[in-house]
Amino acid sequence: MIHYVPMTLQDISQVYEIEKENFSQPWSKHSFVNEIQENKKAIYIIAKKDTLVYGYAGLWKIDKEGYITNISVKKNMQHKGIGSALVRYLIEVGIKKGIEAFTLEVRKSNLPAIKMYEKLGFIKEGIRKNYYSRPKEDAWIMWIRV
Repeated sequence: MIHYVPMTLQDISQVYEIEKENFSQPWSKHSFVNEIQENKKAIYIIAKKDTLVYGYAGLWKIDKEGYITNISVKKNMQHKGIGSALVRYLIEVGIKKGIEAFTLEVRKSNLPAIKMYEKLGFIKEGIRKNYYSRPKEDAWIMWIRV
C-alpha cells in the first residue's frame, strides 16, 4: 500500500533521483533540503511504499494561495494514479492550512499532465511565454479554486 506523507531529509536522495529522471533542469538536493528545513511557506509530500519513494509534490503557501512548485513520479510508476493522488493529498493538506486556490505551470506539450490536472478540476487561465528553457517552451498557467 502506498502512503502519502510529509517529505523528510531521509527521502531527499530518492526524491532527487526522481527529479533527475524527469526534468531537463532538475532541482539540486540542496534545494529540496532548503525547502523542507528553511522555507516556512513550503509543504512537501511523498508517495512511499515501505522505504521506496515513488513520487513527490510540493507547494508554497502564499497567503490563501498555493503555488504548486513540482510534482513528479518515478518513470516506472507513472500512469498508475500516483500523480493524481499526490495532487489531491497536497490540496487536502493545503485546504487545512487555509489555502483557497491552487496554481501551477505545466509545459504546453505535457498532455498527460494537463489531462490529469483538468480531471482534478484545474482550468487553463493563461500562458507564460518561454517559461521553460531546456527545451524552450511556453507553459500553461492552471488554477483550481476550492
